[in-house]
Amino acid sequence: MTEKIKPTLWIDADAIPNIAKQIIIKTAERTQTTTIFVANRAIALPRLPMLQMKVVADGFDKADDYIADNCCQNDVVITSDIPLANDCIDKGARVVTARGFVYDKENIKQKLNIRDFMDTMRATGVLEPHQQGGQAPYSDKDKQNFANILNQWIH
Repeated sequence: MTEKIKPTLWIDADAIPNIAKQIIIKTAERTQTTTIFVANRAIALPRLPMLQMKVVADGFDKADDYIADNCCQNDVVITSDIPLANDCIDKGARVVTARGFVYDKENIKQKLNIRDFMDTMRATGVLEPHQQGGQAPYSDKDKQNFANILNQWIH
């Protein structure tokens, strides 16, 4: 019988909500799962052997590039960045946002197309800044969705 290899958790940590960060840390500690936070500045983490902080150079998408280059099949990537999600899915990783939305082969191309369309609309001035909206506050439902997916994928 072959032993199942635990996935590594990769965290796009530049904008991770603190509540989600705490869920990740608790899950990593409970399951003894290697968890790598990647950002262009250090973030405070408890001193636990399974937690790592990878600080990358300043620059556009440096953290994303590091995660995409280093994640492997069956790893879990936590990000809201759609191009990063696409790259990781192409490598066989599973991707979820800190709000518990799962990106997969079934929905990622549509999400990329919508993102690109919205970028074009903003660049051409069709959308004014006040029309672009923003994310709703991190809710208890977001927290529960995220924790459920993370627990399911790690076990």
